[in-house]
Amino acid sequence: MRLLLALLVAAPGLAFAAGDEDSTPPKPTDTTKTCLFGRVWDAEKQKCVKPEKSSMDTDGLYDAARELAYAGRYEDAQGVLRVMPDQNDDRVLTYWGFTHRKLGNLTLANAFYEQAIKTNPDNILARSYMGQGYVEEGRTDMAVAQWREIVARGGTGTWAEESLRKAIKSGMTFSY
Repeated sequence: MRLLLALLVAAPGLAFAAGDEDSTPPKPTDTTKTCLFGRVWDAEKQKCVKPEKSSMDTDGLYDAARELAYAGRYEDAQGVLRVMPDQNDDRVLTYWGFTHRKLGNLTLANAFYEQAIKTNPDNILARSYMGQGYVEEGRTDMAVAQWREIVARGGTGTWAEESLRKAIKSGMTFSY
């Protein structure tokens, strides 16, 4: 274990945020700059609307959920996730897990992460977020197991791998 942790410390890490595999934080849109009470900006309608009334496609809804989660508006992000047409999509399951983890519901978060990984075993973002949850719980061995899976699945150098490695090293997880 010490050797593995030494290897984790020695490896470089540069990324600071997540989402898909994009380490760039989402740019704030009117969804987070203007809309309140769980509403999202609908560009077609040029106003804030409830997510279920939005004309956004699946990717637009996903981007809105990601933006809200990044802004720390986890319940609002869940409101968007709730209207996603495919609740078994591994991206949707991953963000359900993420928002529940950030709200302190670690058991429920892990259930979503496990389902995301079952749906797509190569979902390294779900593995990273799950591993960060394990770090928060003090279960470093479980976090290291997820890190190993990320590396084994070709994720070396990705945000998912780097952020989990940093969390294991420092004991501090990422807000996104």
